[in-house]
This record gives sequence, structure tokens and C-alpha cells, in this order.
Amino acid sequence: MEKLIFRKFFKDTFYFFIISTLSLTLIVWVIQAVNFLDFVSEDGHSFRVYFLYTLLSFPKIFARLVLFMFFISVFYTIIKYEKNNELIIFWVNGVKKSSFLNFIVKFSIIILLIQLFLNIFIVPKAQDLGRSFIRSSNIDYLPSLIKSKKFINAVEKLTIFIEKKDNDGNLINIFINDLNNVSISKTIFAKKGEIIKQDNNYYFILSNGNIIENSKNSINIISFETTKVNLSNYSTKTTIHPKIQELSTLELFECFKSVNYYNVTYQSDKLICDAKGSKEVTKELYKRIINPFYIIIIAMVSSCLALRSENEIKFGRHKIIIFITCVTLIILSQILSQYSGQINTKNLIISFLPFVITIFSYLIIQYRLNRNLKNA
Repeated sequence: MEKLIFRKFFKDTFYFFIISTLSLTLIVWVIQAVNFLDFVSEDGHSFRVYFLYTLLSFPKIFARLVLFMFFISVFYTIIKYEKNNELIIFWVNGVKKSSFLNFIVKFSIIILLIQLFLNIFIVPKAQDLGRSFIRSSNIDYLPSLIKSKKFINAVEKLTIFIEKKDNDGNLINIFINDLNNVSISKTIFAKKGEIIKQDNNYYFILSNGNIIENSKNSINIISFETTKVNLSNYSTKTTIHPKIQELSTLELFECFKSVNYYNVTYQSDKLICDAKGSKEVTKELYKRIINPFYIIIIAMVSSCLALRSENEIKFGRHKIIIFITCVTLIILSQILSQYSGQINTKNLIISFLPFVITIFSYLIIQYRLNRNLKNA
């Protein structure tokens, strides 16, 4: 009987968790996708790159919502069962409260494993894959971005200004400021020009103008009848270098180990990690690996609501207290992750204190439930 009851509770809670989390994720994803329209309107990326990049942000949004939505799912299911007097049926049919608490902890471990799998493997891979689409994409919509009497900054380290377009699509009176070379800045003035596409690359074909090369020690002015600027040599303004959130967990561990245990700078194709960078890496590892364990804490606190279900007055009061406590714990998990970058005794104690308190609370609750059972 106990197994059937627990199976029903698991099914109801898990079903609500999946449906509600996916629904909220979809809503957040749509809102975020609208904000990402800058990729098309300003950065010159194709709609395909825009769609794939936003689609690959779906796992990240889902993972961020898991903790809160699992709390809501457990909380909602317990309240629903209490209103339908199903919790009373649990206890009448011999379900031990200590067994129910253990079941909730086991249930939360399943969600914890899902969260860890998302954080450690799926989310970083999806983020990196999304960035690779940007990294490998051409500026497909650049011609449509060129507008008269407007500075165009779609290309990183390249500013373009066009006075006007004629009826044939030719560009008149062109100004280009090129800062791609650290040692020499170039300013190009041309009376006429056009953008052409060859071999999947865009080129600026400029006519009748001057190139002003400004270095540290000299200024050179070069006149030209025709010159070509290869826009494939430039990246879009969107960051193309990997962010910490996009790096694999294994690589972050290597950085953490090198800096904190061997006191050497870690360097790879995607990451150069020194003592300063290690703080951000530590924060990211904390978010990926430690924060999900708050799922167990939240589950245990929520389950205490069911343990008070016999008394309607106490249930109503505890409902408010437990809700506030769980929301506070979720906020606390985010705050503590911001202080996890600096490894010292104080920060370690503060970061792991909620887990220590939870373990002791669990043992005390189990002891009291078992003692009450014996006395009964």
C-alpha cells in the first residue's frame, strides 16, 4: 500500500513539475528570443543563426528553473492532497511520516541528478554549440544594414559611414575606420564603392579615395583608384570568444586545479586562467555542482508541510512559513554562489552552512518521528 501511495505522489508531482517547467521555460525562451532579434537587425547574422542560437539557450533556461519549479511542484501537490484529505488517508493506511520524508529525499535526488546532468554536460555543450554558429557564420545581411548617413558598427573594430546610395545601389562618399590592427589604424575615404559577395565572403570594392595609415611614429597617406576590403577578416560585434558558461566542466576543473593547487596559470585553446580568472571559474563550478544540492534542502523543507497536515490551523500557518523559507533558501543559493569565487575558510563555512544545518535537521526530525511512533 505504501509503495502505491508513494508512486501516485511521485507521478502527480513529477508530471506537474515537467509540464510547468517546460511551459515557463517556453515563455521565458520566447521573451529572450525577441531580445535576440538584435542578431539580425544590428549584428548582421542570418535568421538561421539567430534561430539556432536562441534554440540552444532552451536547456540553460530550463536548468535555471528546475530548483524553483521543483519546490512549487512539491508544495502544490502537498496542498492539493491536503485539501482532498488524501494526506489523512496516507497516515490512516499506515504510511509512516519518516518513510514519507525519506521518499521525498529520494525523489529530490532524482531531480538533483537531472539538474547535475544538465549543468555539467548539456548546458555548457549547448552554449558552446550556439557560440560556434556565431563564430562560423558570415555577415549575411551586411548589405541590408548599410544605410545612408548612419554609422554602422555591425563589424567589430570597423566603423562604416555612407553618405548616400544612388539608384543603381552604388555607395557614394564612404568613410571606413579600421582598428583591426593594434599597431596601425586605418581611415579610408572613397568617393564610390559597392559590396560584393565572392566565395561566401563579402568584400568592399572602393574607388577613387585615400587610405590614411596612422602608426605610433608616422602617418602615411596612400591614394588609390580601386581597392578591396575583405570583410571576412573581421568578426561580428557579437563576442566570438567562449564565455566561462560555455566551457566544459572538465576544463574548468583543470583551471581550478592548476591555479589553486599548483599555483600555475592554466592555458588552452579556449581559456587562459590565472588567479583572477580562477575566481570566476570557481563561481561557475559552484553554480553547476553545489547549487543543485539545494534541491534536497528545498524538498525536505517542503515535506515538513505534509507532516503538519492533521491540524488545519497549524497547516495554514506552516504553509506560509514554509513557502517564505523555501523562497529565502532559493535566493540565498544565488547570493552564496557570488561569494564562492574566493576560497577561504569564512566563505567555505558560509557556503556549506545550509547543507550542514539541513543534515542535522533531517536527523532530528527523523529521531522525533520515530520516537513519536514508538510512544504511539
